Amino acid sequence: MDSKKMKRALFAMVAVFVLIVGAIAAANLEQVKQKLGLTADGQLEETALIEEADVNGGQRGDNLSAFLQDETFFDPEVRFKSIETFSGRNVFLMMSSVAKDLRVMVVDSVGKLVTGTPFTIVVQGVGEYTDTDKDGVIYIDGLRSGEYSISLKEEEGFIVPNTITSIQVRQEIEYRVLDDIEYLILTEDDIDVEKEDKAVNGAEEAADGSENTQLQFASGNAKLGIDVSKWNNTIEWERVKEAGIDFAIIRCGYRGATSGALILDPMYEKNIKGAIEAGIPVGVYFFTQATDEVEAVEEASMVISLIEDYDVDYPVFLDSESAGGRGRADGLTSEERTKIHKAFLQTIASAGYETGIYGSRNWLKSEVDMTELSDYKTWLAEYSDVPSYDEYYHMWQYTSKGAVDGIETRVDLNLCYMNIDTSINHAKSAEGYSGVIDGDSGNVPTGGDEED
Repeated sequence: MDSKKMKRALFAMVAVFVLIVGAIAAANLEQVKQKLGLTADGQLEETALIEEADVNGGQRGDNLSAFLQDETFFDPEVRFKSIETFSGRNVFLMMSSVAKDLRVMVVDSVGKLVTGTPFTIVVQGVGEYTDTDKDGVIYIDGLRSGEYSISLKEEEGFIVPNTITSIQVRQEIEYRVLDDIEYLILTEDDIDVEKEDKAVNGAEEAADGSENTQLQFASGNAKLGIDVSKWNNTIEWERVKEAGIDFAIIRCGYRGATSGALILDPMYEKNIKGAIEAGIPVGVYFFTQATDEVEAVEEASMVISLIEDYDVDYPVFLDSESAGGRGRADGLTSEERTKIHKAFLQTIASAGYETGIYGSRNWLKSEVDMTELSDYKTWLAEYSDVPSYDEYYHMWQYTSKGAVDGIETRVDLNLCYMNIDTSINHAKSAEGYSGVIDGDSGNVPTGGDEED
């Protein structure tokens, strides 16, 4: 059969099918109108939405959606009212556990803690807990290890999740970085800075008047560096580099001396970016006010979250100082403080970074048991011509009154005795590299000589 005959045959078949369908529709037109509720002129008929039931409990009428108009059909109370209110503010739960504890944070859709509202959570099998201080965080300790199910109770003005979330509470502490720590980090806009930023420079108090405030361009493997924070204002890092500075240790944050909040140093981002762009290798430090191991893990987790996007060649240091007797951690014993510091250092080390402790001579001698921290670097602060500290140290902060081109304020000056290979950045630790410090060279107790 040629193509023309085939086309004619197909057209004839389609025409016959259309005629058959049309005939069937015409024969049943009245039934179709009745089913669709149409009048003779094609308009919808007005039918009763609710039909009266007969005495036998059957149905009269064929409107199967009549129940939608029956107000007595539904429960008078709407369950999960706040979930079904579209004008509320969405909130979510973020949870973490370090050891025998549970921290529940109420955050909004942009990841900020929701403060000012006394949210209540239900821990199934345990009880209800309310955020009485309205800071968006509910902390529970003394829990047994195991899996816990958590839900958030409804709160007027908020759309709460209609879900139950489970979390595993561990029996023993694990020195690992908390994934959700960013939700706990505050800026100085959120706090009373005068009450919270209280670090006291113990080395400055113990200075003997013989400190050298000039740049000490030492020979051998010693490098000259600075440490900076918000107190040094805006820094012109290119000029600092040209002045001969080899490295910079930058404060990334601190824990509030009064509230215990985790607070970002307002100049941290600008300082670390500026130093790296100028070609100056960097490390960081964090001022602690942790009062237990859990808080130490939090502090370490905050630091890791702040440095993971940068090449950090120098160690992460824990700034262990007094808050002048006004800090929440000032009353710790040496044994307690050492245990807490070790939790911070172990957590940093578990993330693949070199780490160590900073403190003045007197502080390191009396307030911390340095024999328990001998696996980590020591950054000594002693403002004298020659340090009298009789233990091993890797870096020496020899003055707080230095002057460096590009910095408008007085600045801390340091000598580093570690061999730092800045050609190997931190990213290589993920490939099996143990750290960025090459060797364990440091300064001998006399303070004047260098060790290869």
